[in-house]
Amino acid sequence: MNFWRLTAKRIGYGLLLLVAVLVLNFILMSLAPGDIADTIAGEMGGANETMLAEIRASYGLDQPFHIQLWRYLSKVAVLDLGFSYFYNTPVITLILEKLPATLLLVFSAQILAITIGIILGVIAAKKPNGFFSLVVTLLSLFGFAAPVFWTGILLIILFVSIFPIFPIGGLMDVTLDGSWWQHVLDVLYHLTLPMITLASIFIALYSRLARASMLEVLGADYIRTARAKGVPERSVLYRHALRNAMTPVVTVAGLQFSAVISGAVVVETVFSWPGLGSLALHAIVARDTPTIMGILFFSSLVVVVFNILTDVIVRLLDPRIKSG
Repeated sequence: MNFWRLTAKRIGYGLLLLVAVLVLNFILMSLAPGDIADTIAGEMGGANETMLAEIRASYGLDQPFHIQLWRYLSKVAVLDLGFSYFYNTPVITLILEKLPATLLLVFSAQILAITIGIILGVIAAKKPNGFFSLVVTLLSLFGFAAPVFWTGILLIILFVSIFPIFPIGGLMDVTLDGSWWQHVLDVLYHLTLPMITLASIFIALYSRLARASMLEVLGADYIRTARAKGVPERSVLYRHALRNAMTPVVTVAGLQFSAVISGAVVVETVFSWPGLGSLALHAIVARDTPTIMGILFFSSLVVVVFNILTDVIVRLLDPRIKSG
């Protein structure tokens, strides 16, 4: 009962945080320089003051700030994110079209980073002063220090220009005429370089964290007791130590989800990946405020949801954490 009550409490806090983020985003966008009506008029080829006033009235821009804010929050509550000035399409439609590509990139990069990071960290923790541990440390420092766009450009130069193995960008080959399975393989083929690029910095983070966590757990009393009883080393590592060592990694992975989404914006731009990042870039250039606000809302929603899921998963992994 305590577990579910605490989960409901976390969800309540998450909703309050989401509302606060929405209000802050609305205030910042309102304070941004420039007039949205001028941008819309520019797309129309120009307008006089009368037409500008009509544009402001049609979009509710002539209302007081608090009325605009209340209308915006009321619409977001029913998932009405407005109408795109630039694309002339409902924002929710644009986001739902681009969201699957972004989620595919983000989830695949996170799964790859967590998996490889934990494996490298565990292997390095077996012999903390060995050669492999030193190699993991150096690769981690390099991966963490390298900007994600620079890594993406290097991969393009290496695997597209010098060794033409992968495509330069896009989600799929639109000219491909094959079975469902061939289309899946084609998407994975296009996903490889963006996924590796986005995962590179987080592999470095998770491997170092997994190594430090494993070293701490391997020095615990219950591990020494298990070894003294003659438990095989493989069981000590993967049955007793790994589960407790995973808790910090899972916690950080959940908290880093916002950073993954931010990195996805850059990666999508480098590889022309048709996701929310590319949509956000075009919306910012066009000053398409409803689209920008909608993307910020969905990004905040995903981060809040995964923070709550992280808290739940950590409590399931480590029963020692009190539910009170």
